[in-house]
Amino acid sequence: MAFVLLALAAFGLLTSTVFAGMVLAGMRHYFRSQTAAPVQSTFTPKLSLLKPLHGSEPTLETDLATFFEQDYPAASFEILFCAADLRDPGLEIARRVAERFPDISARFYSTGEPKYINAKVHSLELMTASANYDILVISDSDVRVTPEYLRAAAAPFANPAVGAMTCLYRGVADQGGLWARLEAVGMSVEMTAGVLVANMLEGMQFVLGPTMAVRRECIQQMGGMRVLGDYCSDDYLIGNYVFQQGRTVVLSHHTIDHIILNESFAASIKHQVRWMKSTRFSRPKGHFGTALTFSMPFGILGAMSALSLNRPILAGSLFAWSVITRWAIAWAAGREVVHDPNTLDLLVLYPIRDLMGFGFWAASYFSSQILWRGRLYNLLPGGKMEAAK
Repeated sequence: MAFVLLALAAFGLLTSTVFAGMVLAGMRHYFRSQTAAPVQSTFTPKLSLLKPLHGSEPTLETDLATFFEQDYPAASFEILFCAADLRDPGLEIARRVAERFPDISARFYSTGEPKYINAKVHSLELMTASANYDILVISDSDVRVTPEYLRAAAAPFANPAVGAMTCLYRGVADQGGLWARLEAVGMSVEMTAGVLVANMLEGMQFVLGPTMAVRRECIQQMGGMRVLGDYCSDDYLIGNYVFQQGRTVVLSHHTIDHIILNESFAASIKHQVRWMKSTRFSRPKGHFGTALTFSMPFGILGAMSALSLNRPILAGSLFAWSVITRWAIAWAAGREVVHDPNTLDLLVLYPIRDLMGFGFWAASYFSSQILWRGRLYNLLPGGKMEAAK
């Protein structure tokens, strides 16, 4: 039995090493990409920035202010905010921030009782209908950006063939707790690594929720925002619809900060398992193969099997192999691509996060239900949701 487990561990280490090599190749492809050219300082089309909100967040005021502090002509962009209730604390914070920037057009909306399972989609539908401009930049509330953000979002649209753009992000654990830092490392490394490989192998066929910019005509062609109303992965679907229309989806070289809101162990675990379940139903084949990209579970299995066979040097070598491949990915994706400054976290925490990631992957097959905003839903093939009975 020990030999069988050792063989399984060796196979897993081989596949995860191949994946690490693909991440390095994906990084090279990303940096050589011509579609994500440097920001064109003279190209400043009119943009509508859509910000769906839901309640207050610890750093929301600071984060929202960065969207007003843009190196972009004030007359060339507007910011629309929307929540379910006009008295939503997040909207109140947005109004307070907007008062500090009177030169920038800002408007505030509420949907009332959401008419879709995914309440964010109702907000996006309302804001899209109210937007004055035809390039829509959609950004989550828990995002912080630099003054170059809007120029980076606009740049790809100088090419008429481009229908959408998105950008990578690094996890930022402002609160500094262990669980938040582990989740941040997962965002900076695991998420980035997967996107780099997908971009290299098949080109961008999706966008990422923290930032996605899209032409209004692409939204109209897919049937409007309403077609996303019962789906959890609205970001994936928007990009995929644009790709199916024959338009180019660009992965920008710009990087943003994604603020970690889940400080406790329970909140962090629930969020990451829910995300894994969503991926399982949205991209079932790719999700299943994800098991072979993790390294630490196979390194530990190999070390334990080798020790049971009285081969301590082999045990240490297998474990070290698993750690080194994680360091390679952490360096490539986390340090070189998204420029995460927390080198110690990348090297120390990412091997732990890799082991946790395998656990989240396994947990995604235990149930097809997710708890979202206090309500229980069943996930259906394609990522569609329905209220659990």
